Amino acid sequence: MRLQPLLLTVDRISASVGKLFAWLIVVLTGAICYEVFARYLFRAPTAWAFDVSYMLYGTLFMCAGAYTLSRGGHVRADFLYRLMPPRRQAALDLALYLLFFFPAMLALVRYGWDFFIQSYWQNERSAFSPEGPIIWPLKFVIPAVGVLMLLQGAAEAARCAICLGRGQWPPKLSDVEEMEALAVKRAAMLRAEGDAQP
Repeated sequence: MRLQPLLLTVDRISASVGKLFAWLIVVLTGAICYEVFARYLFRAPTAWAFDVSYMLYGTLFMCAGAYTLSRGGHVRADFLYRLMPPRRQAALDLALYLLFFFPAMLALVRYGWDFFIQSYWQNERSAFSPEGPIIWPLKFVIPAVGVLMLLQGAAEAARCAICLGRGQWPPKLSDVEEMEALAVKRAAMLRAEGDAQP
């Protein structure tokens, strides 16, 4: 299938961005720990801790979206979905992508860009601390993430179309697996081993 390498490339891009920005959790943890020590041990709270925490967390949260989508990790009510055959799953997913996902992501890009440009021209600064760090560079994350989500969403919609035609889902990159899926596999393996013994 000629489309499969392109779909896996999109998965790799989403994974690379998600894993790169995941390191912000280390920076965020360090900043918060420093603030706690400074506040309670040295009685010298920082003026920047609140700004740093919401900026880093917001960036981390946004930049993990496409990676999470590529791995099927977003929250969904899938108790009925799991029981459906693959073609019905693909039809449902494709309809939801077309009706809700793509319009929402296009709006995120369009209005996120306006939000960033307005912030840039005003040289917007945070109003929550005396230092008032600039925040317009972080607002660029909004439209950038919208583009990444559109790219990954297009790959997922293509997978839905492939599944509708072939009746099975095309392979995806994976690097994590839900504990529930691991438990089901282990139970099946133990059951098979028990059935094989005389």
